Amino acid sequence: MAAQASLQTRNINDFTKDTGNVYESVAIISKRARQISARVKEELNAKLAEFASTVDNLEEIFENREQIEISRFYERMPKPTNVATEEFLEGELTYRYKDETEEL
Repeated sequence: MAAQASLQTRNINDFTKDTGNVYESVAIISKRARQISARVKEELNAKLAEFASTVDNLEEIFENREQIEISRFYERMPKPTNVATEEFLEGELTYRYKDETEEL
């Protein structure tokens, strides 16, 4: 992922280039950010599920360290909104508008 983990100032005109409307652009970015967030959450839960056990033992301390490292890795990742914004501005997102004949 090429997105930065911190905030940066953006030119609002960059968001209206493709859609002509900043609100449409924000809606597209937010939907993509939700997709990214759901995928990352699934990955994290799958990795942490490997450590799930009902037995208390001395190995649990070692496993707990691994869990902490996995969690820290995901915390350091760029936020889904930053990734989605980068994808949108670089033209990597494809989107379409609903047909008026399609049901809501």
